Amino acid sequence: MLCAPLILGLGGCIQVRAPDKPIEINLNVKVQQEVVVRLQQDAKDLIQNNPELFPQ
Repeated sequence: MLCAPLILGLGGCIQVRAPDKPIEINLNVKVQQEVVVRLQQDAKDLIQNNPELFPQ
């Protein structure tokens, strides 16, 4: 019972407000799919044009 007035007195100390500046989110995303597709196509062309390099 003695703690109840103390807890109620601290309740007004918490403030929630929006920030002054907008929130900035930096997304560092690497797109590697295009590079892989190009390498696959280049390798396919190399194998087709030079079958002696990759015997089966």
